[in-house]
This record gives sequence, structure tokens and C-alpha cells, in this order.
Amino acid sequence: MRVILQRVTEASVSVDSKIISQINHGFLILLGVETADGPEDIDWLVGKISKMRVFDDDDGKMNLSILDRSGEALVVSQFTLHASTKKGSRPGFIRAARPDHAEPLYLKFCDALSQQLGRHVGRGSFGALMQVSLVNDGPVTIVMDSKNRE
Repeated sequence: MRVILQRVTEASVSVDSKIISQINHGFLILLGVETADGPEDIDWLVGKISKMRVFDDDDGKMNLSILDRSGEALVVSQFTLHASTKKGSRPGFIRAARPDHAEPLYLKFCDALSQQLGRHVGRGSFGALMQVSLVNDGPVTIVMDSKNRE
């Protein structure tokens, strides 16, 4: 699994020009699932994300986690995170999981993160054409891949 983790002051996702989920201060998480992913990838990423110290403390230093700040989270499925751009000008998505594999893992990821944070986690609409809006705070943007744990 690959994520783009963005610290935001606000974020929302819309389908057909209607907001279906929105958050205030916290993380917007773009989640890409690949064919080789399983529950262990969810556990590792949720653990890392919930403890990632990228929120400012009283001294303005990034020392606090989303748990420390009682931040919110919004997770949007994004198969294009597994694009291969090695050949030609058109990306290939051979590593991206098919919907029948990706959607259950996306939902389990959202549930596991919600349980870890002790609060509802906003969601996009799997497989839909979505518009994502955000105000990146910092900006702080981190790429994480469960296959690169070292």
C-alpha cells in the first residue's frame, strides 16, 4: 500500500458537485492498494500514520501526532499512486489492485484507522469520479509505502 499523507487545515471530497465528506485540522490520506497488499500492510501503515509526529507543539516544533492533537482524517482511494511511468508517456497501472481486491482493503484501512484514532474517519467514494479539495498545512506532505519499511 502506498499513501500520500498531507497535513491539512481542511479537506473535502465531492461527487457530482456534492460534498460527501469533509474534515478540519488533520490528515488527508490518498491510499493506493496494489495486488500484493494484505492486512499486514494495513496494520503497519495505520500504526505509522497514527504516531507520525508532524503536528506542532507549543514551541512550534513538529513533535505531536494526530492522536496528540485529536485530529481528523479523510481517506480517499487513489489507484493512480501505483502508476508505472518507466516506458512511454502513458502511465501503466499493472500493480494497482483490481476493485474486488482493493475495495475491501480500503474499507478495512478506514475502519482500522478509525479504531486507532478513536473517531470517525471520513471517506471518499470508492471507484467514483471525485473532486478533492484541501488546504495543505505547512505544507507537510509525506509519501509512505508499506513495501519499503526499512
